[in-house]
Amino acid sequence: MSLPPPAPSPAATDAATLEKSLPSRYYHDPSVWALERERIFAREWVCAARAEQLPGPGSRLLVDIAGESILLTRAADGQVRGFYNVCRHRGAQLCQTAAGTAGTAGAPASLIRCPYHSWAYGLDGRLIGAPHMKEGTDFRKADFSLHPVGVAVWGGFVFVHLTPAEAMPIAAQFGEMPERVKRYPLSDLRIGRTITYDVAANWKILAENYNECYHCAGVHPELCEVVPAFRERGGSELDWSRGIPHREGAYTFTPSGTTNRPPFPGLDADEQVRHKGELVYPNLFISLACEHVAAFLLFPRGPDRTQVVVHFLFAAEEIASPDFTPEDTVDFWDLVNRQDWAICESVQRGTGSRIHTHGYYAPMEDWNLDIRRYVLDRIG
Repeated sequence: MSLPPPAPSPAATDAATLEKSLPSRYYHDPSVWALERERIFAREWVCAARAEQLPGPGSRLLVDIAGESILLTRAADGQVRGFYNVCRHRGAQLCQTAAGTAGTAGAPASLIRCPYHSWAYGLDGRLIGAPHMKEGTDFRKADFSLHPVGVAVWGGFVFVHLTPAEAMPIAAQFGEMPERVKRYPLSDLRIGRTITYDVAANWKILAENYNECYHCAGVHPELCEVVPAFRERGGSELDWSRGIPHREGAYTFTPSGTTNRPPFPGLDADEQVRHKGELVYPNLFISLACEHVAAFLLFPRGPDRTQVVVHFLFAAEEIASPDFTPEDTVDFWDLVNRQDWAICESVQRGTGSRIHTHGYYAPMEDWNLDIRRYVLDRIG
């Protein structure tokens, strides 16, 4: 008599019904990263900076977008422009900066001069002069302007598009997000503090982590004391469009849940006491409280490394106040961020195991399916 086949284990049954994540190699394979560089970061609007980092005419800023050095400028007309940081003559980089995401490209000036052969460009990208080269039929300065990138400014954020001829209107990439945050004065806010993190994890792991709160109870005990909803029912059933409530008497992200900074004017009743979050693919996270905004800019540096620049934004008049002290929220966010980066680095290491082929999304992680669709729609 033959024995009946064994009943499927609970794990096998659960695995059969759960949605699979991206294959593990999508977080490690250099060839996948190469596709993402070309089909996502070179063909989508990417958040590069805050407009205030280019404060006036003559300002220049270097940013690294997935390995491409991009020079942002503000010319005399006040317009922000962007160019590949490459001289049209022999390809030398026009401006240099220390290792990092963004850096000054020199003191304010009306010209960009190549350090190799001194070709000089205006801040609008036009070639102004080339030593010993005479204008004529064989050489026309108009033919040698810098290679431009698309530039759009929204909410005080500067976005760039590395393939401007293919750029869709930036509003199409945003979807309904601007409507959801329309009462927050994003354009008027200013940087009160900036923290830069070097995270040993793939950029998609960070996006997946931001998109769910299933992990919050175990990873963020201090945060859950302020926002108990993050640990209830595994972080499911959170109403992000309305905002997430704090504990009784709390209304912002600080250890006490309170602050001496007043709320932004014009917020509705919910926004004055609830927290909102937005993920603008591919690289901008916006967390909105009633009196500050934490803006996360992700700059991938390879399949296993992401630089994260976090700008803490406040009302300009608050920053100008002599008793301005943002440490209550900055230090709290820094604690939460470091908890996130540590667990994301653990995921990066674990998904690199030979036994790991893909993960699973629990039901309360439905939003995570969005990163899967976003990536697969673009690179296959």
